[in-house]
Amino acid sequence: MASGPPRRPSGSPWAGRTGAAGQPPTRSPRPDRRAELRLYGVNAVQAVFARRPQAIRKLYLVQARIPQLQPLLKWCVDNRIGYRVVDEGELERLAGSAHHEGVVADVLRAEPTALQDWLRGVPAGGACALWLDGVGNPHNLGAILRSAAHFGVVAVLLPQRSGLAVSGAAARVAEGAAEAVPLVRIADDAAALAALRRAGFALAATVVRGGEDLFAVQLPRRLVYVLGAEGGGMDDALAAACDLRLSIPGTGAVESLNVAAAAAVLLAAWRMRVPAG
Repeated sequence: MASGPPRRPSGSPWAGRTGAAGQPPTRSPRPDRRAELRLYGVNAVQAVFARRPQAIRKLYLVQARIPQLQPLLKWCVDNRIGYRVVDEGELERLAGSAHHEGVVADVLRAEPTALQDWLRGVPAGGACALWLDGVGNPHNLGAILRSAAHFGVVAVLLPQRSGLAVSGAAARVAEGAAEAVPLVRIADDAAALAALRRAGFALAATVVRGGEDLFAVQLPRRLVYVLGAEGGGMDDALAAACDLRLSIPGTGAVESLNVAAAAAVLLAAWRMRVPAG
């Protein structure tokens, strides 16, 4: 059986950290707490470790997760990042959720990229992005990010007026996809529309009714789907400024799909007919 990572004696609050006379080492000033995000869930935490290990600031876990998370714990010890073994109740309190899966981490937020900076790095060829206009539910954002990662979406675009950001709940639902899909901030809708078109993207407003049949229309190779809020839909002016209006046909037994479910259908339709690259 593999040996576990170095551990402090029982009763010490921070494993893997020592200082003079057994005291914790002097810490550098902590960053603004608003710059940090509390993640929970194994895949969410492991994704940060895989892509941005330097963003990890603190780790909490239950005893049963030690074998699975040994590489992360060793990295914490080597880089003087505190980790603490706690019980289920403490972890639930820290996460604010019973769905913590035995691990919680405080990490630095990954700030969204500016649109022009992102566009300079978009490769030529087929590409699909999502523009979220008014979507606010963190669980929907997490589900959208998961579908976006699965289908190879190049970015999720967020208007400046939107308060939407990755939260612990969104990251857990995303199952690691929050680290895989870039978030891009849009400062001005009209300027963004023009910049995206110059980069070869067509924009498709997704509407409940009155749009072209998603499964019958020819989809552009470079496409931005614009999705509206869960309740009120997207801004009328934005919808009118798009190049296409698309609807997902159905039985009519329900008014529409949840925005996260709709995103998955839209992305599958694009991927099936317009392979990326």
